[in-house]
Amino acid sequence: MTEEFTLIYDEFKSANSKSVQHLENELVKVRAGKATPSMLNGVMVEYYGSPTPLAQVANVGTLDARTITVQPWEKSIINDIMKGIINSNLGFAPQNNGETVIITVPPLTEERRRELAKKAKAEGENAKVAVRNNRKDALDMVKILKDDGFPEDMVKGAETEIQNITNSFIKKIDDIIEEKEKEILTV
Repeated sequence: MTEEFTLIYDEFKSANSKSVQHLENELVKVRAGKATPSMLNGVMVEYYGSPTPLAQVANVGTLDARTITVQPWEKSIINDIMKGIINSNLGFAPQNNGETVIITVPPLTEERRRELAKKAKAEGENAKVAVRNNRKDALDMVKILKDDGFPEDMVKGAETEIQNITNSFIKKIDDIIEEKEKEILTV
């Protein structure tokens, strides 16, 4: 195997790893019924005139399986935190006791669980599309090497290797989605 093909494989694997990582980051946002601090990852709070991630202005934790607590570092921004949570369209109704924002995560209905499972599956399909686009890019690079005079058998071997790498990433995505669906649908 030549250095050119090794570079193509490495770049291809790296791009696919980024696609899988993106999928995992998106799936963290899909709630599975249990309260987790990561549910509030996308929440932005108006802090001294600029939008700031919630995690940079408060400690976010869980009290139990149904309750998320947000302890602001400055009590003066508690209303801004509540506004940020409401504006994030997560479907939460935050309450505060003057020092802490408390969010009770409602239990998921069967219909909502199915919707979330569908959303997780859609994220998985997006990741698969990204992997297939990466495969096309890698095959285009191999085609350029073929046009530059690389032997046919090396090119065929490279195409086969790229397809094998693609298959392994697609299987990894399917496994991640299957795990997330099981998590979502478990009551």
